[in-house]
Amino acid sequence: MPATEQTLLQRAQQGDQSAFAQLYQQGVGRVYAIAWRLLANRARAEEAVQETFLRVWQQLPGFRGESAFSSWLHRLAVGTSIDLWRKDKGLRLEDGESLPELGYCPAEQGEQQQLLESAIQRLPAQARAVFVLYALEGYPHQEIATLLNIAEGSSKAHYHRARHLLQEYLNEH
Repeated sequence: MPATEQTLLQRAQQGDQSAFAQLYQQGVGRVYAIAWRLLANRARAEEAVQETFLRVWQQLPGFRGESAFSSWLHRLAVGTSIDLWRKDKGLRLEDGESLPELGYCPAEQGEQQQLLESAIQRLPAQARAVFVLYALEGYPHQEIATLLNIAEGSSKAHYHRARHLLQEYLNEH
């Protein structure tokens, strides 16, 4: 019988590295997907995953369970990815780099989903970040504005620009 998330958390908080490895395996796909969509660059997304789980390991002893671990992990992943995004102001695909298999959601295996993922990666950095946070991650514009250090109206404008550009990109196919 597999260990429950709560049991794994308790063991990991006590320094059990195998329990932490199991938590990592359960969450790495989702963390990578968030980082990839925000950063649009494989190397930076991998860096964000490493940094996220380093933060998790460092902050795990203080995690009190007031929210679900998956929610806490998601927040750390978004925060870490945004920190890297701010450094880069959004990278683009490297020459010859293709879209990765995001793998955590079976619906992402279809051709339409791949076209959408590719179109999202073509968006300008701020429009992409706002679109990902609003449309895919469910953040409200007020919170996005705080995270990205922009006005709420700018967040809404970037979102509408992203939607318009996505329609253009998808109509090309």
